[in-house]
Amino acid sequence: MVEHLCDEDPEPCEPGPAGPLFVPVRPGPAGCVARLFRTPVGGRTAVAFTTPRRLSAALGPRQAWIRLSEPALRSLAEPLGVSEVTVDPRLAAHPVGAPWTTAVRRPTGKAALVGALTSRNG
Repeated sequence: MVEHLCDEDPEPCEPGPAGPLFVPVRPGPAGCVARLFRTPVGGRTAVAFTTPRRLSAALGPRQAWIRLSEPALRSLAEPLGVSEVTVDPRLAAHPVGAPWTTAVRRPTGKAALVGALTSRNG
């Protein structure tokens, strides 16, 4: 078995995902365009998923996608100044589908009556 030395290998020691990836896209002027995202520190990254289920879990079931290899995705993103590709990210965003709202709890029953009397007499 041959051991890879990280210092001498121009590629990372960790192997990339095998096979085509599921890449989220949006409509563009000439077809579809790969969506780009921001990393937690603000850098730009292309995103891909190893299964359609993982893509749907992160971006919602209505997210359009195409299948691309990692090198193909890199070559699409590189002219835009994006050199990072993130595979199977766990996005830190609000769930897709339901708008994020804050529920206001209003007192009912005796608590409402006491609150109303206190504010009127205070």
